[in-house]
Amino acid sequence: MATANAEAVKNEWKFPRSFWTANIVELFERAAYYAVFIAITLYLTDIVGFDDIWAAWIGGVFSAGLYLLPPFTGAYADKIGFRRAMILAFTLLTIGYFLLGLLPYKPIVLPALVILMFGGSFIKSVITGTVAKTTTEVNRARGYSIFYGMVNVGAFLGKTFAFPLRINLGLESINYYSAAMTFIAVIIVTFYFKDINTEGAGKSFREVWEGLVRVVKNYRLFILILIVTGFWMIQHQLYATMPKYVLRTVGQDASPEWIANVNPFVVMTTVVLITSLMKHVTALRSMTIGMFLMPISAITMALYPVLQSVTGPKVDFILFTLHPVTVMMIAGIVFQGLAECFISPRYLEYFSLQAPKGEEGLYLGFGHLHSFFASLLGFGISGYLLTAYCPDPRTLRPEQMATAYDEAYMIWVIFAGIGLLSGIALIFYNKIFSAKAK
Repeated sequence: MATANAEAVKNEWKFPRSFWTANIVELFERAAYYAVFIAITLYLTDIVGFDDIWAAWIGGVFSAGLYLLPPFTGAYADKIGFRRAMILAFTLLTIGYFLLGLLPYKPIVLPALVILMFGGSFIKSVITGTVAKTTTEVNRARGYSIFYGMVNVGAFLGKTFAFPLRINLGLESINYYSAAMTFIAVIIVTFYFKDINTEGAGKSFREVWEGLVRVVKNYRLFILILIVTGFWMIQHQLYATMPKYVLRTVGQDASPEWIANVNPFVVMTTVVLITSLMKHVTALRSMTIGMFLMPISAITMALYPVLQSVTGPKVDFILFTLHPVTVMMIAGIVFQGLAECFISPRYLEYFSLQAPKGEEGLYLGFGHLHSFFASLLGFGISGYLLTAYCPDPRTLRPEQMATAYDEAYMIWVIFAGIGLLSGIALIFYNKIFSAKAK
């Protein structure tokens, strides 16, 4: 019996070289992406010269494309082979990041971001496709847990390195770091990735488009997508609003990069426990709990003036001190991470169960449409709210500076309202479709 158990455990960790290579380069890609993405609106404003509104819309379109394009680029990857697709993707990413660092000018930055968008969309489809094709029923759960771990480690490392790079070498240097990461990935794929069979697995662009139309026409799922968009709009503020908000209210030596790392840390340490606790609860009920954690998250962030009225400009933690904005931002992000644990795994579960039989994979391919909408709306709204409540200091006269950020907390109050409306909408959704929601 003990021998059989040992053999079963061994089989769970037995993966082909392509699996390990894909996961290693996924770590490099995520480290590159999150280093740039945490600073994307800062870069577009402080280096390229866009105002907050334009920077937000550009960042939003870039992020949205990364969620919409993968099913289409994945169809092309199936035709040319995963190895060639990965080499193409990482080459595009290296060129894009390098251009952002070398030529930070408006006519160059926009096409460079388009190059990054296409390169990144290939990676999303090809890496997950590789994991699917190099795992079996015996080790599939283990394989996806390794993949998920690599994603989070890469995201954590990218944001960790972004802070010292920004402080010591400037925002442009982050792009060179990311270009180096993806160039290393090109080399790894070229010499170590053994192509896998994708014959018969691909869809035409027309089939993918028709699949998107079917998902959108499925009114029950499309309404859910729009409701969950409210959650992700708040989640996207880690990148759209938080970096500028922290630097403008706390100071240029603050670290929004490290503050943002609270989210993946909370998710990594609690998602298994929360999913286990919620396993006997319906997917929609679990999601509803998460939806109502999001307005709590945003309100927590908005309460920094209350804390500051008690502690003054610094909160003493014996071994270190933090600004009240930083303390409440961290606390709010903890709630965000917990909310994500309640929502994300169960959302995909529910989404797959509502798909017509035989089309589960197609529907899951468009399961992240909420992030497409959330990127556009969340980033877009962010630009206007920053301009109104937390403006760029370079646009202010000296006499305005003293009171310019007195109402900066209103940004989070507004997002709390969006989160609350989304939570209420999900309750009504649950009541209306409870007979069909298993």
